[in-house]
Amino acid sequence: MSTIQTVKVGIAEMEVVAAPAVIRTCGLGSCVGVVIYDSGKAVAGMAHVMLPHSSMARGGVVNAAKYADTAVEALCKLVIAAGGRKGMLKAKLAGGAQMFSFSSAGGDMMRIGARNVEEVKRQLERLHVPVVAEDVGGHSGRTIEFNPQTGMLSIRKASQEIKEI
Repeated sequence: MSTIQTVKVGIAEMEVVAAPAVIRTCGLGSCVGVVIYDSGKAVAGMAHVMLPHSSMARGGVVNAAKYADTAVEALCKLVIAAGGRKGMLKAKLAGGAQMFSFSSAGGDMMRIGARNVEEVKRQLERLHVPVVAEDVGGHSGRTIEFNPQTGMLSIRKASQEIKEI
């Protein structure tokens, strides 16, 4: 009997796996879970993106996995280094919720979830990686798990059934 390895991705981290391993991240609120994969090679990478732009970084060294504008390209490079083919990459997204209500004060600054999704999509389009499925927005946190063998992204929200996209 074999057990399937589950690689966990923490907040502002990215990892790559090859089948039969699966990859998971928990606690996606306004953060976005980005999965980039090559189904023919059964390799996948996942990033847990916290913020839209690296210009928001405080300090000198930027954690590429933390920001949408740097994470998507870095994740593509990791997937390709693991055997993925540039023209065969696809993406799935989940997260980007608006976890709290705000009055009009704060405006766009408080739309972190939506801004994260917008920037991830902008970067994927720039790199010619199509988004084939997504479950974004709303007001619920998510836990996601991707299986590079099947290409399925399982999404679990509080008190809801597991959804697969």
